Amino acid sequence: MAEGEILKSAKPVSNLVTDSKFMDFKLHIEFRCPKNGNSGVYLRGRYELQVTDNKGSEPSDVFFGGIYGFIEPNEMAAKDAGAWQSYDVTLIGRRVTIVANGIAIVTDQTIPGITGGALDSKEGEPGPIMLQGDHEPIEYRNIVITPALDK
Repeated sequence: MAEGEILKSAKPVSNLVTDSKFMDFKLHIEFRCPKNGNSGVYLRGRYELQVTDNKGSEPSDVFFGGIYGFIEPNEMAAKDAGAWQSYDVTLIGRRVTIVANGIAIVTDQTIPGITGGALDSKEGEPGPIMLQGDHEPIEYRNIVITPALDK
């Protein structure tokens, strides 16, 4: 549900999926994750960027800032649970760059395939942004998607 300019759920619910589909883009998204929270932002509906409460943990592909099952961040940039955090993501083809809370944690890495929970496996086609909603409630705000200009 939307509460002012914040998307939030009181309990785990369905995933939220954009109507528009995107190929190459930049995404800015802010989120607030509760203690032990776990969710994800699916880029093109296929590649899960982890939204988790992992401050103080070693980087992992299944923790904060990782592309689930594939790409481990170069450092843990998570803030405390309950704090507003941000991702700035650039996705060109299958190459991804992720800046978390102002720190570059993944730089121009190739995502080798789709992650679990993907909407489809059509990697050469545009896809939506999906906010995972089947775990703990996560709050999102200031979501800005900027499609790349055609060449």
